[in-house]
Amino acid sequence: MKTKILISACLMGFKVRYNGQDKPLINSVLARWQQEQRLIVHCPELAADLTTPRLPAELVGGSGPAALNGDAKIQESDGSDVSQAYLLAAFLALKTAQDSGCRLALMTDGSPTCGSTKIYDGTFQGVTQPGMGVAAALLRQNGIEVYAEGELPALIARIEALDGELTHEEDSYRE
Repeated sequence: MKTKILISACLMGFKVRYNGQDKPLINSVLARWQQEQRLIVHCPELAADLTTPRLPAELVGGSGPAALNGDAKIQESDGSDVSQAYLLAAFLALKTAQDSGCRLALMTDGSPTCGSTKIYDGTFQGVTQPGMGVAAALLRQNGIEVYAEGELPALIARIEALDGELTHEEDSYRE
């Protein structure tokens, strides 16, 4: 059995980002993984019935783990608190990953949902800071390894290691 990966839909060319655009990650390995049916393409925001396009949203008062605990919020550029919709998005991403048997995720960095190494700082000035979005944080809290699109080489190495372990386990069952 090949390792499954939850992947942000925008990275696969779907125009689901807040601005109605995509952020395609063109890579021959991703194309092969898609042919091998390893990729579970998912947009947490669309799953939570957020519209495309939508107002930009940023974490205010902390990172994803703080928002999951109620100590930070997700706010749109007009000041609206949209925390509940984004928390639902996080839980739907986790459910999709678990239901599909994903051990890993490749998500769009910077997003208040999917960011795994950086998020915007809550000022809507285009400034990023280290941190995680709510879905990335929830996935990690539940044992799913999350990678940003800039970490694709590390993800490829991790998949090769995991698949090697799986192949070894399958061989031991045959003996």
